[in-house]
Amino acid sequence: MPSFLNRLRGWLFGPPPRLRCARSIWQAGAAELAARTRGETQESGAYLLGVPLPDGSQRILEFVYYDDIDPRALETGIVTIRQTALPKLWALCRERGFGVVADVHVHPGGYGQSRSDRDNPVMPRAGHIAMILPNFARGAPVPGEIGIYEFGGAGVWSDHSAQGPRFVKLEGRT
Repeated sequence: MPSFLNRLRGWLFGPPPRLRCARSIWQAGAAELAARTRGETQESGAYLLGVPLPDGSQRILEFVYYDDIDPRALETGIVTIRQTALPKLWALCRERGFGVVADVHVHPGGYGQSRSDRDNPVMPRAGHIAMILPNFARGAPVPGEIGIYEFGGAGVWSDHSAQGPRFVKLEGRT
């Protein structure tokens, strides 16, 4: 019966968002990303940990900042994660019972993908979602004002930015 209800809901209201996040978690995470930028040249980023939901979407529950996993991740001005740092991320996921549902990083200007972003996905597996917050995450950017990209594998990306809150839904009070 639940799958029938999910199909009926999809038919009546459209598909569920791919990602859901409590507005308070999103706002705190974006504020911390803004705080972790240095001057006008230092990007910052985070893995977004969460869990799958019965409707097929995934709930973001926590931001885990790149430089907490890899203290050298922000040394060059752009985000660079060393493979040797990933076991710490996987251990954190196991400890919390979460998975990596997306990643997010900031850009100094707009939210378009750079060539480096396209060529070096943080999680190089098909279906992974990468988000980009413009202006170093200043001004609390929300879906509809951010870049949302899905890695398809073999260097192929899909741009979901125009779907904004239909793709990434913030829940709770404004």
